[in-house]
Parts: sequence; structure tokens; C-alpha cells
Amino acid sequence: MAINKLHDEFRAVDFSTGWEVPPGYPEGIKQKILSGALDEVNKTGSRTRILKFDPGVWTTKPFVHEYWEEVFLFSGDLTVGNDENGNGGEAFKPYTYAVRPPGVYHGPFKSETGAMMIEIHYFDPA
Repeated sequence: MAINKLHDEFRAVDFSTGWEVPPGYPEGIKQKILSGALDEVNKTGSRTRILKFDPGVWTTKPFVHEYWEEVFLFSGDLTVGNDENGNGGEAFKPYTYAVRPPGVYHGPFKSETGAMMIEIHYFDPA
């Protein structure tokens, strides 16, 4: 199975443009795709993205998906396991990492001060 990413040597990443709210996420959480694409219908591909939380934003339900996910929190704070009102959960600081296999429920998430993380998503090769 071929990886759907182009060769891309070091380049400046423009943080002022190219952000979009991912499907199923609330306003205040945005993604910027750095490389690749994920086809969730055909269960192929891989992507690398930056996910950004504005201060005070939270999700209300756990997430589950059929692809692998690796997450590295590089700035701000991220709380995992809050309730639907944004209360509770376990808080994490920068330089923390998670890897999740397909089918694992995770979240909900919130950030008090805002957060940025890099995420890598991919399906197992066939």
C-alpha cells in the first residue's frame, strides 16, 4: 500500500491561514492539514495535521474512529475526560504524547488556555 504523502522538505508553516473546523467539532477547534489525506469511507490513507483549541473550548462526547492516531501536545493545556459541561477530567501540559489504536473511545476534551497539538492519523496497511 502506498503512502499518500508527497516529499516535502522543511518549509515554513503559515499559522495565519488554512484553518478549518473539522467535521463533528465545535467552533473554536480548528485543524490545519500539513500532509496527506485520510479516506474514512475506504479506510485508506494517512494525514498529519495541527489541531488548535481556542481558550475555554470543549467537546461534549467521546470520539471513536477506525484509524490509528498519534497525538503530541506541544503548547497549552488539554484536559481529557470532561463532562458535557466541560467540568472534570485529567489535565495535561505540553510535551505529552498519546497513541490510540482503531476503535478506542477517547475524550471528551477541553482546554482552559488554548492548545496546539500535532496529530498523525493512518489506517493499517492492507
